Amino acid sequence: MNRENMLTKKPFIPGKVSVVTPVYNGALFLPHLLNSVLAQTYPDIEMILVDDGSTDNTISVAKTYPERFLKKGYTLRIVKSTHKNASAAINKGLCFVTGEFLIWPDSDDILHPESVEKRVDFLRMSPQYRCVRSLPCYFDEKSRKKLEKWDEERGDLSKEDLFWDILETRTFVCCGCYMVRTETFFAIYPERKIPEYDVGQNFQMLLPFLYRHKCPTIREELYSVCVRPESHSRRHLTPEQAKKKAAAYDSLLQDIADICGIKDDFSLNRIALRNARYRCYMASAYGTGKDALTAQIRFLKSAVGFYGIRTFFLRLRRKTL
Repeated sequence: MNRENMLTKKPFIPGKVSVVTPVYNGALFLPHLLNSVLAQTYPDIEMILVDDGSTDNTISVAKTYPERFLKKGYTLRIVKSTHKNASAAINKGLCFVTGEFLIWPDSDDILHPESVEKRVDFLRMSPQYRCVRSLPCYFDEKSRKKLEKWDEERGDLSKEDLFWDILETRTFVCCGCYMVRTETFFAIYPERKIPEYDVGQNFQMLLPFLYRHKCPTIREELYSVCVRPESHSRRHLTPEQAKKKAAAYDSLLQDIADICGIKDDFSLNRIALRNARYRCYMASAYGTGKDALTAQIRFLKSAVGFYGIRTFFLRLRRKTL
């Protein structure tokens, strides 16, 4: 049995928090995240940093940190991988997780000093919950100044059933805000592998979990998101890249429905509508006029199928589609 398989068989260490982060060409911004982990008030952390085949000096930067982590009483494992995507890199890191709790911040973001401690404290005091989240805030990469407004909704913070709110973008999906109980997470993914797609990793990590479990919100900003124009999620796409990304999103949602065991027509049509809305957005933002028209027709057909003709026209008049 190889070392990775041996690690997956070990029991989770009570109280330990595992931090899994994929990074690609992050030499310039990675120190901000690593320093923020070192600044945590919580005493028991292991960090698993997965390099997704970087071509800059990300590895060299990362290698200056293990000693600092040991001095703090933490550990830092650096895992090298060939370049593929963030979800594949996450999978490389999940093999090494040993902690009772799991978080997966992005490599250019920042954990506030009490971010880990406050979430662990909440879960310890509330054993009925399998996960918890805190609020995000946003800052500009260059000025490092906090942005007062951003395009991600906070939604109804009193809600705990978040599956549809996240899928339909009514609340935030900032990965570093969420903490899950590791044993519960790996009950969903016993092979320690999430579906691998080029459209990120957060839906795979969160949606199957939140379909099964409630997630309350700590109403404090404990995680800062770096807004970078050239980041993977915000870079400009060609029409062909947009089509490829929309197709991957379609396959991803089908995978998630299967993992969740969603079989009823109402929910499947609701997911299809969400996918059609995403295709419409991608075609309008990056596609040709023909692409946008095709996507718009598909969206309208999905909306009619989901709402029914009467409700569809009512929503169309109210502009609530």
